[in-house]
Amino acid sequence: MALAKLGVVVLDCPDPRALAGFYAGVLGGTIEDQGEWVDLKLPDGQALAFQAAPGFVPPKWPSPDQSQQFHLDLDVEDLDAAEKGVLALGAKALDVEDRTRTFRVYADPAGHPFCLCVGWMTS
Repeated sequence: MALAKLGVVVLDCPDPRALAGFYAGVLGGTIEDQGEWVDLKLPDGQALAFQAAPGFVPPKWPSPDQSQQFHLDLDVEDLDAAEKGVLALGAKALDVEDRTRTFRVYADPAGHPFCLCVGWMTS
């Protein structure tokens, strides 16, 4: 028996509204702005939250000295189309040289690493 269930993943960042807007462009959903805390309610019922963090320092990827702490895997149907979209929204490519893999690595506008992954979608 589980002791708890996952409520929401919260990303620290310098500008919660801007980062919520980026992920709304990637994932869809509705932004609920509460100032220093912003919720993104996704169409499938899940949510992401964004919290203002003064002095925020983005993780490094890849870095043997500094942990990336975590990353998001985002399932897509078409890597090339999704890549074009996230770059237009302000993502930065971190590791996209190997075009034969089923994933590519990016950083969101606040520097959090995330992967676009094809073929891992559940039905």
